[in-house]
Amino acid sequence: MPTSRSGDSLPPEPHQARQWAESFGSDPERYDRARPRYPDALLERLVATAPGPDVLDVGCGTGIVARQLRAAGCRVLGVEVDPRMADRARRDGLEVEVAAFESWDPAGRTFDAVVSGQTWHWIDPAAGAARAARALRPGGLLAAFWNVGVPSPEIAEGFAEVARRVVPELPMLQQTAASAQAYTALLDKAADGIRRTNAFGAPERWESGWRRSYTRDEWLDQIPTSGFAGRLGTERLREILAGAGEVIDAAGGGFTMDYTTVTIAAIRADAPVRPA
Repeated sequence: MPTSRSGDSLPPEPHQARQWAESFGSDPERYDRARPRYPDALLERLVATAPGPDVLDVGCGTGIVARQLRAAGCRVLGVEVDPRMADRARRDGLEVEVAAFESWDPAGRTFDAVVSGQTWHWIDPAAGAARAARALRPGGLLAAFWNVGVPSPEIAEGFAEVARRVVPELPMLQQTAASAQAYTALLDKAADGIRRTNAFGAPERWESGWRRSYTRDEWLDQIPTSGFAGRLGTERLREILAGAGEVIDAAGGGFTMDYTTVTIAAIRADAPVRPA
């Protein structure tokens, strides 16, 4: 089962499917509660690489990334297309502006870093990179990152069998050996968009490995927050949840997910950036 606001079962050009991008706010409390956070190693590298503490969080959602960065000493402004998600983030004292990032106006403000957790694929890669370049100070960091989760082969096969039975039309959910390599096309699109601006140094790929243990209830709580869930309808989602619960019960009531957080990062060049 997919774990992220990310690449599983996405259309060929996710940024053109705006209705998908705006579907995650149907239950922002669940989203905030259930979605995985990001590893300390990544947060430390972001803070160390950015030239200062002012961060723009693109597609900030309920504020998961923003809160982690704030705890690390950053000053964070969020941009979020869904007002329901933005309202949830504001409840934690975060400043959020509601807009599609491609048309968001920085109004002369500049930042030391532009980050995007689990969201950059919903943004036109060229227009988004150009907008980020306008918002960054010279030497500033653009970093887009995604969590990629891989359970044990037994759990993966169990989940895949449930998907084959319930959603045969979604082959991406039926894979048993997904890995960070499965995100290569998504990462390549992000890197290509960055290069096309001529405003950044060469994009780099970072990886951070970590683990999280899930109980049955924790995993089932997360499934409805995935991008595919809203397309299934109540009955098939119920079947997915029941089947996944049986797989986890058979494994003893819980399992461990091996995560890799994959990042495309680039540094804003010193030359002036032409308006997008």
